[in-house]
Amino acid sequence: MEAESIPSLSPLIQSADQWGELLLLLPLLVALEAVLSADNAIALAAISRRLHDPKLQGQALNLGLGLALVFRLILIAAAQWVLDFWPLQLLAAGYLLWLCVTNLRSSEAETGDPEPSDDSAADGAVKGLSGVVVTLALTDLAFSLDSVAAAVAVSDNLLLVMIGGVLGVVALRLTSGLFIRWLEVYRHLEAAGYLAVGLVGIRLLLRLVAPQVVPPEWGLLAVVALLFAWGFSQRVPEEAEG
Repeated sequence: MEAESIPSLSPLIQSADQWGELLLLLPLLVALEAVLSADNAIALAAISRRLHDPKLQGQALNLGLGLALVFRLILIAAAQWVLDFWPLQLLAAGYLLWLCVTNLRSSEAETGDPEPSDDSAADGAVKGLSGVVVTLALTDLAFSLDSVAAAVAVSDNLLLVMIGGVLGVVALRLTSGLFIRWLEVYRHLEAAGYLAVGLVGIRLLLRLVAPQVVPPEWGLLAVVALLFAWGFSQRVPEEAEG
């Protein structure tokens, strides 16, 4: 007699199967989130660094990623519909490409502005904080289309994918904090991050207009790894740091 045929044991077996899937797939989903979110972490760090004040940067990351977590859970819950909804993917691709181009241009044209007064600086900080929070949440949402699609392909267990998404956002918060410090140290890291953002946008766009030429995931990761190597290749001179 098979154990599954004993009614009293069936719930235990099913529970064991679920826990087995959780123990097996959860580390895989978290690792997948971490790998696919490396370029996301640089982008989020660069966006939050606009605030200059470390305290405001931390607040922006906490609030922005808290909002991003809500968006990500909604995206996972509606994954089967959202991932087939091409206008959303087109908007995400366009947003990432816009983010890449505008930030690369602004970093090239950046010049020293006169110091604002205390009152205007305070007003600007509030407006800047809210704007950065929204930008952080939207950026993570655009990136999530790629990572959620990969996670759903690994497991159809909705709760499991959501847990992986929550842990992924926690990991993203920690790595973004590290990248804020590294952006002050390495000259090319911000440009490398935004170039990686552009690559993700191009991949999303190709998936819509020419799916037959979409590069494999490993190819994208290899190019991003090369960009990261370039980003960490040159340190800012010590007198220019800070």
